[in-house]
Amino acid sequence: MTTKDVVRTFVEYFEDRGHRRVTGSTLLPPPGDPVLFTSSGMHPLTPHLEGQPHPLGRRLVNVQRCLRTTDLEEDGDPTHLTVFEMLGTWSLGDYEGQQSLDWGYDLLTEGFGIDPRMLHATVFGGDGQVGPDTASLESWQERGVPVEFTVEDNWWSNGSTGPCGPDSEIFLWTGDTPPESTPTGDDRWVEVWNHVMMRHRRLDDGSLVPLPQRNIDTGLGLERLAALLQGQKSVYGCDLFEPWRRLVPGLWQVDEPSLRLVSDHLRSAVVVIGDGVRPSNTDRGYVLRRLVRRVLTVLWRDAPSRQLVDLPGELVQHTLDHFRQDVDPQDVRRVLLDEERRFRGLLERGRQVLARPRFHGPLDEEDFHYLHDTHGLPRDLVVALRQG
Repeated sequence: MTTKDVVRTFVEYFEDRGHRRVTGSTLLPPPGDPVLFTSSGMHPLTPHLEGQPHPLGRRLVNVQRCLRTTDLEEDGDPTHLTVFEMLGTWSLGDYEGQQSLDWGYDLLTEGFGIDPRMLHATVFGGDGQVGPDTASLESWQERGVPVEFTVEDNWWSNGSTGPCGPDSEIFLWTGDTPPESTPTGDDRWVEVWNHVMMRHRRLDDGSLVPLPQRNIDTGLGLERLAALLQGQKSVYGCDLFEPWRRLVPGLWQVDEPSLRLVSDHLRSAVVVIGDGVRPSNTDRGYVLRRLVRRVLTVLWRDAPSRQLVDLPGELVQHTLDHFRQDVDPQDVRRVLLDEERRFRGLLERGRQVLARPRFHGPLDEEDFHYLHDTHGLPRDLVVALRQG
């Protein structure tokens, strides 16, 4: 199944069950949202989860591109990407969790052909405020799917306050042996789909009150599912990364972890630029700057002469096409090359500053603050230059 096949199968399955497709938004969240980037499919729908009627009705489905800055340090592992797409479904005060889990099970096993014996579920075990999710437990037991109770891992929230609720997560076994242990006991169980019963609002004092309506909010990572269905051990093995794996090694010879980081960060930078962000020292622009400079740091580690001007145009166009961004690829390349030029200049200035006798010994916090505030040298760059 190609990634396009996965999207089509998912959307059509839920459209056949009364869901209307919502056009996915950009990575930039709606006004008033405190996050830098859209990090889940529910962000653009928050007002409707809190009771505002949606023009398309109570059952929705969409494909939403997301960026999670919290995943930056995990990039390169088998399951995380900086920019990814989330397949999502919603019930806005319509059906309950049992219905959502039934449809989820049927789509995975019948629509995507996953062996039911390879599935495991987790459900909320209860805490001092909310009891155990026995309804989800019974749904899985009726299907013969093994279940594990957890507490913190099966409570979804969008921050310290706001909409929240218990969730049930579906895991797929990826080991070379028959399934064993549980999701919390063996990392060969990979989470593929989260079903949130969003019924509560957490207040500033930590207490919970009911939302105006009982919602269902589900999210399924597209690249992760596609990789698993294609028999790949890593998201970087799915068809979306085929052009990167084909072209990058012939251009820049790097090891596998570096290949993953370079491919992920450049691909993510293209998407962020395509959504209108430009490099800066704060907020969204700083995230973009960090992505590009991490790539350059890796590329220059072994060969300082490497340049982003050599990045194949096919990779930029492939990324823009996949994320449905109507942007001139040359504009994207100009942003990347300008940031590369700035970074080369900063590195040269940094080496000159750190060569001063004052910085020959160990650096303290005052030194780091001075280097950042006076010379624009962030801590991680200072550390890298001294190690180099």
